[in-house]
Amino acid sequence: MNIYVGADHNGFAYKQAIVAFLTKSGYSVVDVGDLKRDPEDDFPVFAKGAVTKLLGDPDTMSRAILICGSGQGMAMAANRFKGIRAALCWNLNEARSSRNDDDSNVLCLSAQNVDQKEAQTITMAWLNTPFAGAPRFRRRLEQMDTLG
Repeated sequence: MNIYVGADHNGFAYKQAIVAFLTKSGYSVVDVGDLKRDPEDDFPVFAKGAVTKLLGDPDTMSRAILICGSGQGMAMAANRFKGIRAALCWNLNEARSSRNDDDSNVLCLSAQNVDQKEAQTITMAWLNTPFAGAPRFRRRLEQMDTLG
């Protein structure tokens, strides 16, 4: 399982901490940038970088984590790609629900609204919650795949 992590300038320090935490926890982490804090960078670039790598990864267990100021922009950008189910999570319940019910494959975090310690807890809950696969959940995922 690879975890692709990307962030704009608002999430840069956050990303550095998440990458270190995940690496220390034994995960294979790929930092898709930004590689230095640049106040002029744009979040869609990093969302595209992460989800493109995720969609091209043959390991279906691989995931992506995207961080920006609010988390909203990253979620919106990532969800423009077919096959991506990006979830903005701000607590454990949302993280678990997004995996259990909706099989999210991208976690979006807000650097402004969730502290780094809580983000680590949310990230671990998200990574360790399996998709339940209930028929109603699978049906809904199939319906989403036919939208737009």
